[in-house]
Amino acid sequence: MTSAPAATADVVDVLAEDVWVARAEAHREAVEMLTAGHRERATAGRPHPVEDFLFTYYRFRPGQLARWHPGAGVVLTGPAARERRSWRGYVPWAGDGADGVVVDPVAAVPRPDRLRHVRDVVAATRERPAELGCFGLHEWAMVHGSGADPSVLRHEGQPLRLGAAATDAVVEEGARRGWLRCTHVDAFRFYPGSAVALSPLRPTRDTQPLLEQPGCLHAGMDLYRAAFLLVPLAPSSLVLDAFRHARDIRELDMRASPYDLSAYDRTPVRVETPEGRAEYAATQRALAVRGQALRDRLLPLLDRAVAGTTQGVGETTTAPLQRSQE
Repeated sequence: MTSAPAATADVVDVLAEDVWVARAEAHREAVEMLTAGHRERATAGRPHPVEDFLFTYYRFRPGQLARWHPGAGVVLTGPAARERRSWRGYVPWAGDGADGVVVDPVAAVPRPDRLRHVRDVVAATRERPAELGCFGLHEWAMVHGSGADPSVLRHEGQPLRLGAAATDAVVEEGARRGWLRCTHVDAFRFYPGSAVALSPLRPTRDTQPLLEQPGCLHAGMDLYRAAFLLVPLAPSSLVLDAFRHARDIRELDMRASPYDLSAYDRTPVRVETPEGRAEYAATQRALAVRGQALRDRLLPLLDRAVAGTTQGVGETTTAPLQRSQE
């Protein structure tokens, strides 16, 4: 693929081979440590209701997460970089007495229109305050009226901690007290009809930019998707930070759920009690702050991707920059 030539200002750093190979190896080792449990369980056919979610819900495999990318504007030099000439988004580069590869912003995002909705949601969410009054009742609402029927439960095989009747009562009390206000379409779409009837909001894909807010746990987890959709334009450091953030959110999401996860060494956040609601809201607030910091890092990349910038690098780009040695 041949892209339009880039201004040299698009190249911000040139990495010596030993520098970037070490970074790539450190990243791979970190990801392999984080994903070891999932990979072992996948081989053995033993799913985990908390820890496997990020790999089953989001379409980004552990091997993809482990592949290191420097992000836009960083040149990789040396013989080891030549392999990347066949990788999507990379093109040859020559300059400052060395040759290597660099990410072409145009080739890295072949369908920028697909990211427009993601960008709009992230940008709109960034401008809103966090709402902290839902107490994670979306997971409870998903099983409302189920009668603890395993075929109805979202996490089949996991018992309800309070039983079916008491779980329904928590949802109904939450609705009366104005707590059942899920703003996230991908949680609300799993509500049974009885829970939909209790909700004052009806989030849809079209209204997502209007309703999404930074206190929502699932909005925070979706930042991981926004990050990996930008690969290789986004640096792997950002993608991994978003993954870790999503992993921490998933822990709260499931510990505050109606399921008994004691078999998985998870202690519940008892949102049916005042103490549990206070614990949930405090953790939710801290996660919302982290999520906003990720949005600050993601938005410039999303803006660039959606714009379909023509300031990509060509088949061979030159830039008289000093190479990083450490």
